Amino acid sequence: MEIREEEFKKDISAIEAMPIVSTILNIICHTTGMGFAAIARVTSDRWITCSVRDDINFGLKPGDELEVKTTICDEIRESKKKVVINHVSENLDFKYHHTPAKYGFQSYISVPIIKKNGSFFGTLCAIDPNPNVLDTPTVIGMFELYADLISFHLNAIEDARINETILSEERAFNNELEDLVKKRTGELKEYNISLEKMNKDLQAFAFISSHDLQEPLRKIQTIVSIINEKESKNLSKKGKDYFGRIQKAAERMQSLINDLLAYSRTTIVQNNFEETDLIKIVNDVKDDFSDDLKNSGGVISVTEMCRANVIPFQFRQLLYNLVSNSIKFSSDKRPLIITIEGHIENSNTIPLKKIKPDTQYCHIIFSDNGIGFSSKFNERIFELFQQLNDKVKYAGTGIGLAIVKRIVENHNGFITAYGEPDKGSTFDIYIPLKQSQ
Repeated sequence: MEIREEEFKKDISAIEAMPIVSTILNIICHTTGMGFAAIARVTSDRWITCSVRDDINFGLKPGDELEVKTTICDEIRESKKKVVINHVSENLDFKYHHTPAKYGFQSYISVPIIKKNGSFFGTLCAIDPNPNVLDTPTVIGMFELYADLISFHLNAIEDARINETILSEERAFNNELEDLVKKRTGELKEYNISLEKMNKDLQAFAFISSHDLQEPLRKIQTIVSIINEKESKNLSKKGKDYFGRIQKAAERMQSLINDLLAYSRTTIVQNNFEETDLIKIVNDVKDDFSDDLKNSGGVISVTEMCRANVIPFQFRQLLYNLVSNSIKFSSDKRPLIITIEGHIENSNTIPLKKIKPDTQYCHIIFSDNGIGFSSKFNERIFELFQQLNDKVKYAGTGIGLAIVKRIVENHNGFITAYGEPDKGSTFDIYIPLKQSQ
């Protein structure tokens, strides 16, 4: 479908309206040594610069265009997969590719920006005429986190456009948010960003977000509650409905911020692996849900479990999210039964392409007899902001299983999902018994 010119202008304006964009591009260049970083809007026939940092005089500014077929971003748009090149001249896939030859770069990284509805917005990318080491978990994790953050802001702006009845409240919130982020941006510029300090920077951002981003929401909720309590009799039925919608929107934004923070924390990998008897973590999670299970008649059955090197607090979050997901999507036709089993398995018996050879894995099978899901969603279920069921009946933000997948990846593992409607769901998790330090 052809996109109108005014829509492109809105997309560029949306990126420019995010105060954190310039900080993101500055951090990318300082951290990786790349001389050019940009956010681009990419469609089947256009490549448009939305925001840029250019230390190599590449010559692009916001609103400028490249012929889309001359870019690697066009291939990323089709595949929705990142591309990372440390050294073009030594890369068999891109050594003779037309794009490096045309634009004269030797190192390149580009990560897709995917909106919550699954549509492709564009890319967060960087280039440099010299080789650079880019294919590290820290650099790739940083790019993916920032792409997710940009997507989150784009979705928030789009939601604000749709809900015109509370637009003024959202503008006030955004203005206050911009002031807070600008204040922190000044602090971030004082740091000498390096790869060794990247985890500390992300932790600082998480702390700022967990406190300052939620404070305006608390003010909105407090004011609405006071009006509902003391002025309700003076409001029309329509007025009461408007205030109810404002309150629900604020509550959903708070849930999104909380879940996004949880998601961002899973990208901060400090390699604090400990040899752990996983049955202890399973029992702790069972205790957390004991009241919910008792009230609903549900049970968690554990047959056996492994010992493995894990990051304990993250692995606990993984199991907590899976159990919470099973309870949320339990069937009203039968009591919930969750089965958790763990056993050691050799890599040569695991039917996954990326499994490391000559490696032992803890294979955890997590299954339930809930409402299940169609098998066509086996992979999509782990995507950020994905909600496959009725949002009214099954409230949530669509981040819980994305966190599960990120934690598994932090453990150098793999996860697959399989569901059948009205029969249940099964998650297969593979974690190496030993982690390389």
